[in-house]
Amino acid sequence: MLPLEAIELDAFRQHYDQDTFWCGLLLGGCGGQLTTKLYIDRVCHFAHHPGTDGLCGRQDRGVASADHLYVKAATVAWLRTYELPESQIHFDFALPDGAEIGSVLDIRFRARGLRVHLDQAVKPVWDDDGREPVLGVSVPVDRDTLIDRWYVHRIRLDSDGTHRTVRIGTEAFKRPTEWFALDDCEMTDRGLSTPAVERIVHARSTPSSTRWTPGKKQEEPAQDVQAHELMRRLLYARRTKSTDLAKEVCREIDELAGVSPQLQRQLDAARRNALLWAEKETETRRDLFDRLSQAMADQKARRVKALLTEIKTATRDGRTEEENHTVREAATYLAAVEAAKLAHLDTLLEDINRFPANEDPRHLKSKVDQLLQVAAGAVKLGENRQAQLNLWSTRLRYLPFPPRPAAPLRPQEHVPMHQRVGRAYWTTRPCPQCGAGRGQQCVVYGGPRTGRIRPMPHADRLQSVIDEPQEQQKEHGVVQTVWQAYDVPCPDCGQEAGAWCLTPGKPHSARSKRARELTAQQEPRL
Repeated sequence: MLPLEAIELDAFRQHYDQDTFWCGLLLGGCGGQLTTKLYIDRVCHFAHHPGTDGLCGRQDRGVASADHLYVKAATVAWLRTYELPESQIHFDFALPDGAEIGSVLDIRFRARGLRVHLDQAVKPVWDDDGREPVLGVSVPVDRDTLIDRWYVHRIRLDSDGTHRTVRIGTEAFKRPTEWFALDDCEMTDRGLSTPAVERIVHARSTPSSTRWTPGKKQEEPAQDVQAHELMRRLLYARRTKSTDLAKEVCREIDELAGVSPQLQRQLDAARRNALLWAEKETETRRDLFDRLSQAMADQKARRVKALLTEIKTATRDGRTEEENHTVREAATYLAAVEAAKLAHLDTLLEDINRFPANEDPRHLKSKVDQLLQVAAGAVKLGENRQAQLNLWSTRLRYLPFPPRPAAPLRPQEHVPMHQRVGRAYWTTRPCPQCGAGRGQQCVVYGGPRTGRIRPMPHADRLQSVIDEPQEQQKEHGVVQTVWQAYDVPCPDCGQEAGAWCLTPGKPHSARSKRARELTAQQEPRL
């Protein structure tokens, strides 16, 4: 996010003076290079290089145009709590029915999936078992859908400084939408669930039996009325994942007699399906507890914590004594792990507080890094420990580190061409090889990848940028000394002239600034 005020843009430019900015393809942009525009009388903004702005087809440039990218980043962080590696999480910026990029985001992990509708461009599909719809605040939903499905999920993004925070809402018929942080939500066998979903499901109590009053005309026999009621209760049991209720209803079906033949066949089929479903759910539940026991045996605390949360959701209708014993063992195990972490944390704090003042600060940094890593896995630190962690985290930024040993000198002519020219200058001149104009990236012009953008410009293009000052000098008859960044020592990391900085890919900004100053002062090169 580019700052909107001029004074903030000045600081932004100084911080990113060695970086370049490009029109994002996942934002519907053209991929061309951008520059920053500073204004006093209006807001500052990014703009394309002169002559290329009209070629970009991106329409929406507001803060909400990147919401699909914020949702993706927040989802990856959220699913890490389920110990899912990023390789098993798949995202697709789908474009169904000609929708613009960013309208729909498909998320798949394991056998589950979500389809996030950020606008009204694509109509939600409610009967798709593979993808559960999550609707943006502007996407309408009709009354019948709310009644049939009990609830629907919504999503909104709130601005927090230069970031966007994801909120998940639950909307139900004649209920206001309740909003929750993504960390308060979880994935269950029923799908995406929020605290409001749990309350809605529990509020749907078992329907009461229809009363039959003697002497009044009945539309159907009392046994048939009771049969319909039993089938409705079976449906409710499956919807709420209650195997105990399903088994109880099946026993009542066995005791019911006098039902009409056609309804009896439906009742028998419903009973058979319910028993098969209950058996499958029981097996799944047994496997869940077996995995919890195995995770405790393998001493995988994060796995135990995730399984314990899943079990509490899957056993809302009650647990056996044996299951309760396993849950108590898991809770005791997690408490012991937490206590061990806190004891280790106290030992590290004691060692750091007694660290000699004349020791190498790098040894202290290693200990503080280890301290912060252990603290990140603890749940309840307490005020005293948290205060000490904040103190050492602050002190770490001001430790006087001695200069690192210099890297082997590397002659300027052996430095790769793309590292001798700043990224901001890669496209300032046309390319003599592929014909790319100013502000355009070089492309491949031979072989099967013809027409694709190259990650780095052609060498002839970079050489023309390096030779440009010399050509200007010859044209005006002036002999000018031009200092390159690697011609001077680095004030930041202490590297000598000709040696690379201790940063990947580019020199420190202070080193480049010093080279520009020597060039302006026309200091002779040694």
